[in-house]
Amino acid sequence: MASVPQAPQMGLFSLPPIKNEPMRNYEPKSEDRIKLQQAVDEMIAAGPFEVPVVINGEKIKTGKISKQPNPSNHSHILCNYHEADEALVEKAIQGALKAKTAWENMPWNDRAAIFLKAADLIAFKYRYKVLAATMLGQGKNVWQAEIDAAAEICDFFRFSAKYIQELYSTQPPECSANTWNRTEYRPLEGFVLAVSPFNFLAIAAGNLICAPAMVGNVVVWKPSPMSIYSNYVAYEILREAGLPDGVIQFVPGPAPEIVGAAINHREFAGLHFTGSTHVFRQLWKQIGNNLDKYRGYPRIVGETGGKNFHMVHKSANVDAAVTQSIRAAFEYQGQKCSALSRLYVPKSMWEGEFKQKLLDQIAQISVGPVEEFKHFMGPVIAKHSFEKIMGLIEAAKKEGGEVLCGGQGDDSKGWYVQPTVIETKDPKSVTMVNEIFGPVITVYAYPDEEFEQTCELIDSTTEYALTGSIFSADRYALIRASNLLRNASGMMYYNDKCTGAVVGQQPFGGARASGTNDKAGSISIFYRFVSARTIKETTIDPTTHIYPSNLE
Repeated sequence: MASVPQAPQMGLFSLPPIKNEPMRNYEPKSEDRIKLQQAVDEMIAAGPFEVPVVINGEKIKTGKISKQPNPSNHSHILCNYHEADEALVEKAIQGALKAKTAWENMPWNDRAAIFLKAADLIAFKYRYKVLAATMLGQGKNVWQAEIDAAAEICDFFRFSAKYIQELYSTQPPECSANTWNRTEYRPLEGFVLAVSPFNFLAIAAGNLICAPAMVGNVVVWKPSPMSIYSNYVAYEILREAGLPDGVIQFVPGPAPEIVGAAINHREFAGLHFTGSTHVFRQLWKQIGNNLDKYRGYPRIVGETGGKNFHMVHKSANVDAAVTQSIRAAFEYQGQKCSALSRLYVPKSMWEGEFKQKLLDQIAQISVGPVEEFKHFMGPVIAKHSFEKIMGLIEAAKKEGGEVLCGGQGDDSKGWYVQPTVIETKDPKSVTMVNEIFGPVITVYAYPDEEFEQTCELIDSTTEYALTGSIFSADRYALIRASNLLRNASGMMYYNDKCTGAVVGQQPFGGARASGTNDKAGSISIFYRFVSARTIKETTIDPTTHIYPSNLE
């Protein structure tokens, strides 16, 4: 690839005002709803689409085909995609490295302009297409798709530009006489591997690939096989926005071959990962065993699982805690790493009114295909997810857990699981400990007088520490619980559900087995993908090596 001449910097440019992308409601008979319904219907009729590997701007059709089904109707294939192999991964790495110099030398305002344009393309020109692809490919209803594929992805692009500008402006506060101190934030030396999940287009295309790319890194992107089409649509939008060839290589295919080839490469400089805790741990071990191969120490950034909780105090507003628990547990079928899985309620409150109000509201939830906009819940993502969820429900029953509602599934047409509530007498039962990633909550009614002991129980029940909520009208109780649960979650919510972090408002991430807690949606994430260089410039030459203290 020919080197792009360095453009002169003729000003310190300011970004346009950065705000969260406004959400649209898609109410009946609205123009938005009509146009989105049309986009969904046309996409169903036009499929299956063909998705290539894209390396250095070249669309490569390998002939090794895999399929991405529509989880609402698994007989309908949304796309057929070509898979890369180890040889193509090597080609992608070499192409990215060739593109690196021109990309990192591109003036910051020009790099920022590409991603700001991509945000506007999604918000306006391609909004309905991106939403339709996310709904049909990942089983999201309209509202969940709007949150993710329209609003949050735009927020990632726009707020990332804001945070990077702040990062670059962070400079040494002092200069001695006749010196000028400054810091530049170089990209990492080599390439970054991004391994993205199925459940959020915004995380995949807005954070995992673009956080490293926006600060000048080149990226090899392995998208999830369960979200190929929406990821490809977003990638094509980035290309239309002006992303140069080779900066982000789109490399779908089997994880062992693609990831293995990348992390075994000498130029591997970083991993940006969202997925299972087990896989992330295995990759960390492999990277550690390869340290002698690399130029330096690779940056490892990961967000993995969760076993998230709502802790309800006796002073809490019951109606609010019920509603927020339903939203946290059953929005997007519980397939958010932040989704509610463990619910702790005082025994007297549970038996008094909480239990019945919870079941009454859940009884109103409808489950069905996403193209029917009325449904609160759609399908789970795949057959293996369906089987895992149903298996854990059965395991809970065998342990003595009582299924209060749901517990059934139907995979004859789509992978549908009914919203399920399990009551357990054992606070460390199977569904209180194991991550489910489905529409299942387990309730433990704790003795009223054991509030603090139950907080300690929450903290010690699982290895995860992603999100949690405390519901209390008693400020002293809230403070006490928050202190006891300080390390139990990287995201703590007071009197709100444990899902729904917004870029620019709640930096997202968890610790323990939930990840490296590098806080996507904030300036913190960008420090992980830069390697700072300090520059000291002296303006007056010294005339002697002698210091005044050396004089007699």
